[in-house]
Amino acid sequence: MIKQFIALFLTVLFALVPGTVSAQAYPVKPIKLVVGFPPGGANDTLARLLAQKLNEAWGQSVFVENKPGANAIIATDYVARSAPDGYTLYVGATGAMTVNPALYQKLSYDPVKDFVSVVQIASCAMVMVVNPSRPAKTLAQFIEQAKAKPGKFSYASGSTPFQMATELFKMQAGIDIIHIPYKGSAQAIMAGVAGDTDLVTVDLPPALPQIRAGKLRALAVTSLNRASVAPEIPTVSESGLPNFDTGVWTGIFAPAGTRKEIVDKLHDTVLQIIKTDEFKARLTELGFEPSNLSQLQFAAQVKAEIAKWTKVARESNIKIE
Repeated sequence: MIKQFIALFLTVLFALVPGTVSAQAYPVKPIKLVVGFPPGGANDTLARLLAQKLNEAWGQSVFVENKPGANAIIATDYVARSAPDGYTLYVGATGAMTVNPALYQKLSYDPVKDFVSVVQIASCAMVMVVNPSRPAKTLAQFIEQAKAKPGKFSYASGSTPFQMATELFKMQAGIDIIHIPYKGSAQAIMAGVAGDTDLVTVDLPPALPQIRAGKLRALAVTSLNRASVAPEIPTVSESGLPNFDTGVWTGIFAPAGTRKEIVDKLHDTVLQIIKTDEFKARLTELGFEPSNLSQLQFAAQVKAEIAKWTKVARESNIKIE
């Protein structure tokens, strides 16, 4: 009986060894970071910065593969269907992981069921700006002027997260302004510079040069606290809409089924990189705030934002077939 028990124990032990050794050895081959946008954008830049540091940390090749198109659905679906072995990872952002599920009636992936939220890299506030020729000097003044002329003002956004943030702002401010979509933040910003629209909501980093050059007037940032890269700009909350808090972020996601040991190693290594002075300085230069969320906090944030934007989309009657 004792011999049978020992034999069974050794069988179970040896069965567990390969997985444990494999997790400790990870990575043993090149890792691919998939980005759903063309080279040069914020997500791509963050992915390439992180890839370089992961390469240095692990002595293993880490490279970026761009798969742009369809509001990042192509890239997201690709990673969701990839092997859950830690070698194909997604550099996902707010739009693909929390806004698309709220807008699309039929989506080929589920951000919660098809992915593991590994680690958030960084976040940044959005900023609401106007052309300097516009009379509004503050967001409170803009709200007052928009209320006086319902349906006469317009706003520009370059992607769905900025549209949804402005729709939330409209709901809370009780104003009626018309959405004008643009292809990307650069086009939306230039529309503001040209005076083609009354308001632009955009991520803070690409708008900062135009703000500092005096070609755009910043009314407010959408984060709960002022942005460290531009502390002179008040928040929406300070401007009369208490507790208004939204922004955009970028994080690492792995296909569902990826072993916990691999997820933990990825999470811990990326957080160590984020905490270095060099990486934090580079993020600040780009207008981002480094993240310090745990894996559980990040996963909870993804779920909470899906619920938040689903409510906004339903109440604003916004959907994409």
